[in-house]
Parts: sequence; C-alpha cells; structure tokens
Amino acid sequence: MKIEHTAINVPNATETVKWYCEHLGMKIVREVGGRDQVFFIADDSGQALIEFYTNPDAPVPDYAAMHPVIFHFAFVAEDIEAERERLIAAGATADGEINNLPNGDQLAFLRDPWGVTIQLAKRTHSMLKG
Repeated sequence: MKIEHTAINVPNATETVKWYCEHLGMKIVREVGGRDQVFFIADDSGQALIEFYTNPDAPVPDYAAMHPVIFHFAFVAEDIEAERERLIAAGATADGEINNLPNGDQLAFLRDPWGVTIQLAKRTHSMLKG
C-alpha cells in the first residue's frame, strides 16, 4: 500500500492552500469545492498529497498550541537558513532555532500563518526515492 494523502481541517482552506502553493511550491491537483472548501495539493514529485479542508461541523485543532513534534509537515530544504528566512518574510513564524543533529541533518520548525507546524529538513542522506 501507498499513502495517498494526509488531511487537515483548517479555518480557511482557500487561504491556506493559496499560501502553500505560493510559498512552498505546492500545486492544486483536485478541488472539490462546496461548503467544506476541499483541496488536494501535491509537492513537485506528485507523490505526496495534503488535503486541506474547512469543515464547519468538525473542530479545528489549536495547531499553534501543539508542540511542533506532535504534528507537522516536513519539507526538504537544500538551504535551511535561506528557506527559513524566506518563509518568515512570507508570514510564517520561527518556532525555535535551526537544529544541527549529530548525523549532520539540519532541521528547523516554523509555523504557517495559521499556526500549523512546518519542518524544514536538510538530510545528509535523502529518505525519499527519486
């Protein structure tokens, strides 16, 4: 089996998806529309999908209050410092400093404008195929 997507309820899926597409290079691959504002977005590999939706009948978690390791989206970044600064300029906020791990990996947590955690990851050995 393969994972198709991860889904997340947010206050305004339309605005969230616009930001992720504009600043993280995601592309909308399906928009369902309707009252729930359902969007499926993909990274440039087309293999990883995130579904953002706004369901007024379901609670939206307080993402900003969650510790960043509880829930986050991790994105590959070749230059963590530059990407971190670029995203901060685009409305994200830093959540701690850049971490240099003993194996040489670099990680940094940020919060998107709605409090959802984004991790930037520069790995010494990629965990992705292709």
